[in-house]
Parts: sequence; C-alpha cells; structure tokens
Amino acid sequence: MNSFLVGLQFLTRIHIVRQTTWTAEDFGRSTRFFPLVGLVLGVCYALAAGLLVYTVGFLGLRTLTAALLLILPLVLTGGLHADGFMDTADGVFSGRERERKLEIMKDSRVGSFGVVSFVLLMFLQFSLLLDMHPFLLVPALFVMPIIGRFAMVLAVACFPYARADGMGKTFADMADRRTVVIAALTTALLVLPCGVLASAALVLGTVFALLVCRWLTAVLGGVTGDVYGAVTVLTETLVLAVFSLASVNPDVWGILWR
Repeated sequence: MNSFLVGLQFLTRIHIVRQTTWTAEDFGRSTRFFPLVGLVLGVCYALAAGLLVYTVGFLGLRTLTAALLLILPLVLTGGLHADGFMDTADGVFSGRERERKLEIMKDSRVGSFGVVSFVLLMFLQFSLLLDMHPFLLVPALFVMPIIGRFAMVLAVACFPYARADGMGKTFADMADRRTVVIAALTTALLVLPCGVLASAALVLGTVFALLVCRWLTAVLGGVTGDVYGAVTVLTETLVLAVFSLASVNPDVWGILWR
C-alpha cells in the first residue's frame, strides 16, 4: 500500500497521505503500481467527462468540453509528464551530439523546440477530443491514463538508462521482469473488460511505446526520466486517436464497444 501511495504522490497532485521521506526502495517498488495510479486518474477523468458531456456538452458547447478535458490532466499531474515531453523534444530535436542532447534535456529551462512541440501536441489532443463522439469520451479518458502509465513501466523496465545517475535511474534500477508482469496483468484486468476498442488501444499503445523507446534509445543511448514522461503523453495521445478515429462511423464504434 505504501508503494502505491508513493507512486500516486509522485506522479500526481493527489495526496491521500502526507509523505515527506522516500527511499530508493519505495520508488522502485512503486513502479509496478503505476497502472493503478492511472486507474485513479482514469476515474477522475471519466467522471469529469460524464459530468461535462451532460452539462456543458448538453448545451452544445463541445469545444469548451474538449478544452476543459484537455486541461484536467495537466492539473491533476502538475504537468509532470508534459515537462518531460518538452525537455525530450528540446534535446532530441536540437541536432547536437548525444551528450549535448542529454545536457539540454537536464536543463530546467524550456527551449523553443519544447514549446512548439507541446503546443502542437495540445492542438492534436484538443482536435481528437473535439472529434470524438461524446459517448466515447468516458471510456477513452478512463483507459487513457492506465495505458499511458503502463507505457511508462515498459520504458522504465525494458530499456537502459542513459545517464549514470538521476531520479529516473532509481526507478530503472529497481524495476525487473516481475515489475513488468505485475503491471501488464493489472493493466489487462483494468482495460480488457472495457471492450474491443479499449483492447485495441492497449495493444497499439504497447507497440507504439516500445517503438518510441527503441528510437529514443538509439538517439540518446538509453532513456531518461524525461523520456518516461514523453512516452506517457505520446501513448495517451495515441489512445485518444484510436477512439477518435472510431467515432467517424457510429456503427463501427458501436460494434467495437460491444
């Protein structure tokens, strides 16, 4: 239970109990519970989506609904993963040598590549939410953070860490095959009952996360804490894309949801 609470407090702004002292073991053990952290976020997102669809959306304000649902994850996570995404973009697209890229990513300041990449990502997510059928918003936003946090587990456990030290290395050093198995089983139990469409999003998200991590490992010589955040938000975007594309034909998503 303590390991789950450590993960919840580290990855979100949801603090059930106040914890001020964390050990490397606490961090390491929390990795296997990341999908459960995604579950907590998913419940919050789904409840917010349902409320907005039947209040703001009912009034025809779909654009406002999409905007509020776009803001909510940033509020509940404190922008942690978004920051990792921007730092990764700054380093990867800098065109410098590998060591310099890692130095740029470690800089707390956000550069132009990070800002532009994040703005484009927000535009993309906003468009996917706006184009998604209202009935699919709740299931999409429920499974999105679960699959996203499982993608983070894969990045932590399946790829080498690019630096000799760093907070992300604490997770990497403690993660093992058992961590992946527990996280995979938890994710499957939470996502698969949600239907074929959610299951397809899980499969595609898993493959996508592995491919992105493999590419970034080739570019950076491994992954970092920033990459963990980048993989999470990119995988979440893919999940939204799956549900949004299924919204094109109501007959298609109706069959898949059943």
